Amino acid sequence: MARTPLSGTALDALKLALGRERPGLSLETDQDVCASYAGDESDVAPAVPDLVVRAKSQADVVATLRVANERRVPVTPRAAGTGKSGGCVPIEGGIVLSLEGMRDIVEIDREDAIAVVEPGVVTAQLHEAVEALGLFYAPDPNSLATCTIGGNVAENAAGPRTYKYGVTRDWVLGLTIVTADGSVLELGTRTHKGVTGYDLCSLMVGSEGTLGVVTRATLRLAPKAEGIVTLVALLTSSSQIATSVAKLAANGISARCLELFDERTLDLVRADAPFPIPPATRALLLVELDGDTASLERAMERAGGLLTDAGAEVLVAQGGSDRERLWAVRRELSRALRRSARAKISEDVVVPRGHLGALIDASARIGERHGLRSASYGHAGDGNLHVNFLWDDPADVPRVRAALEDLFGEVMAMRGTLSGEHGIGASKSAWLEREQAPSVIEIQRQLKRVFDPNGILNPGKIFAPRAHGSC
Repeated sequence: MARTPLSGTALDALKLALGRERPGLSLETDQDVCASYAGDESDVAPAVPDLVVRAKSQADVVATLRVANERRVPVTPRAAGTGKSGGCVPIEGGIVLSLEGMRDIVEIDREDAIAVVEPGVVTAQLHEAVEALGLFYAPDPNSLATCTIGGNVAENAAGPRTYKYGVTRDWVLGLTIVTADGSVLELGTRTHKGVTGYDLCSLMVGSEGTLGVVTRATLRLAPKAEGIVTLVALLTSSSQIATSVAKLAANGISARCLELFDERTLDLVRADAPFPIPPATRALLLVELDGDTASLERAMERAGGLLTDAGAEVLVAQGGSDRERLWAVRRELSRALRRSARAKISEDVVVPRGHLGALIDASARIGERHGLRSASYGHAGDGNLHVNFLWDDPADVPRVRAALEDLFGEVMAMRGTLSGEHGIGASKSAWLEREQAPSVIEIQRQLKRVFDPNGILNPGKIFAPRAHGSC
């Protein structure tokens, strides 16, 4: 469908619909302000929108989408802008619809173990609020201190605790969404189970703002664990990763987190680790267990024994300060890698767990073949590896593209998937057909047309652009 830039008449219609004097709401056309909404934390080139609407309520979202749909103006929903795949980059201009101002924790129901929140609630703030009541919300993306629930829902965000507790979709019970024409839909349930009709709530999770805009989420909670223990397994080869993870899984060790560092990422963190990392260490597993205090000691001993049997040297984090320091090192990895080179690209591919060591080795070979540095880390428990290619010369960009082609080829050969938690966005849309058949992609395009027939919602995301006239 043809889309048009934001005209003066469309801007006037928006001002009338939204009410310029409404407290807290802002319509920004200043170029400096708009430029601050042009990009995210991916390598997708920023694009300055014509207008930013900072919504304060669902009514603001409804009014914005009605005007934009009537006038065929593109709308890019945006939460905190911490995405890694260009999902909130307004590549076709138009309106950025910012939800950062909708930040109320509407309700925490201890008896029913649910939370009802607006999309601008910061994930770490939700963690803090529910844990103060003895409850637990599991999804913990690396950017949890700044990312929001709305963005987490849009990307189906995950994190280290995914291995035991699942991704965002597993914790979303219900959603209120606004579709492209301004219609409000109540999806899902408030109950912890329900199978009435098609599961449109789950469809919305991970749809990257292309089908609707979330204005409220009902989230499942669980009891907070009594205790946490953290082990570190030092490995002499990447091949020991798969063996170690398999031993833990086969023997019923339900680890809360199973994080891995390859040799190149270890070189970055050696100085900051709360313990010495021997030079012979070629990979590291960060293993975290949680549960009741009575059983944690036994679980820790069993896990330590299994890891030792797999050939690892096992250390135990001594107290909360060591544990916090370890996780600070883990959460700083992406930024540390970015500081180590002029340019970096990170791909969050997933393979069956038994192939993790092979993928780490293959990524290193691909980097060497194309004259790039590589480093990998990620979530060993669910096979999710963040493969990073680093370079310093802008002339190396074609080599990076070739390296990504090789990487995705290796992942597909291992029967893996192109994205584990960052989404497709704009950065991976060109490779979608590497994983999904044309018939599967076409069904998704048809779903997009049902919810957004004029194609105004987050255009240019997920699906590769078609030739002119083929929309």
